[in-house]
Amino acid sequence: KVPREVLHKMGALGMFGLRAPEEHGGLGLGMLASATFSEALGASTFAGFDVTVLVHTDMAAPHLINSGSPEQLEQWMPTVLSGETILSIGVSEPDAGSDVAGMRTSAVRDGDGWRINGTKTFITNAVYGDMTIVAAKTDPDNRYGITMFLVPKGTEGFSVAKKLDKHGWRCSDTAELVLDNVWVPDSQVLGTVHRGFYETMKNFQNERMVLIGMGVGAAQAAIDQTLAYVQQRPAFGGHLYDLGAIRQRMAMNQAKVDAVRASMYHAAWMHDAGQDNVKAMSGVKAWGCEVVNQVMYDCVQFHGGMGYMRESAIERMYRDACILPIGGGATEVMLEEVAKRSYG
Repeated sequence: KVPREVLHKMGALGMFGLRAPEEHGGLGLGMLASATFSEALGASTFAGFDVTVLVHTDMAAPHLINSGSPEQLEQWMPTVLSGETILSIGVSEPDAGSDVAGMRTSAVRDGDGWRINGTKTFITNAVYGDMTIVAAKTDPDNRYGITMFLVPKGTEGFSVAKKLDKHGWRCSDTAELVLDNVWVPDSQVLGTVHRGFYETMKNFQNERMVLIGMGVGAAQAAIDQTLAYVQQRPAFGGHLYDLGAIRQRMAMNQAKVDAVRASMYHAAWMHDAGQDNVKAMSGVKAWGCEVVNQVMYDCVQFHGGMGYMRESAIERMYRDACILPIGGGATEVMLEEVAKRSYG
């Protein structure tokens, strides 16, 4: 579990407001700031902590920042930026992950509000967080007729069905959520009714950016740790680093991480320059997350038996990296995005 006091301290230091408008207490920075922030977090080597923060700052909060009404921003932004209100984003469902439009959670008009029913799964920050931004189908005749809702913890009918037991990201909380006849007033509709699908798609580029950012930070930390290990590990009358096979694979891994980092920052720059970065972002998410996993595999290998032990940081980092090619858009989906924009 990530200590709440750490999140409060980060909020006090302004770390949760990098992308928020200045008029609401933020710094008003662009995607390059998210790339830098996520890479720095990744260097912590505790990806469960990293994703707890980044779901709040870069996956959930942008929906409020970009689509919130003046009243919603006034009500929620101060505590979101301070860390008193930690957010989660409720999009994924048992049968709808990368296929967002396939969700089954529904919301129907009920008086001066909406009645929501459905199930969400793999929702990070859902157990210990304070409010979930829930996506629900509001136009049954339109596959893309989705609306976003603000659903605070404690809302009647809104509950955690199960805290999920994950392979990696162990210190972050991930849960299955149930919305059983949940009623929310119109004041908790976020953005335009029936336009939530497009708002979600718009923010996916940011989500993909921070996932590859934390991956790059972790991969660089893994290389640095492994280099220090092989330089001091005795072997064959010298050290592991004296073996050409080790040095060359380490060099290749560094070259790959450098290339992913450059591609990542280029995609972020494109966004901040007002250019369409979907192809660039999808490509670096697909390729970069695979590179991160290749690097982690080699780093475990070069640690030998110690790399397989739970007491080793590299063992945890290897497990944490496994989710990167899945979350925020699976590699296969990302490659389809690149193909559509390259070949039609």
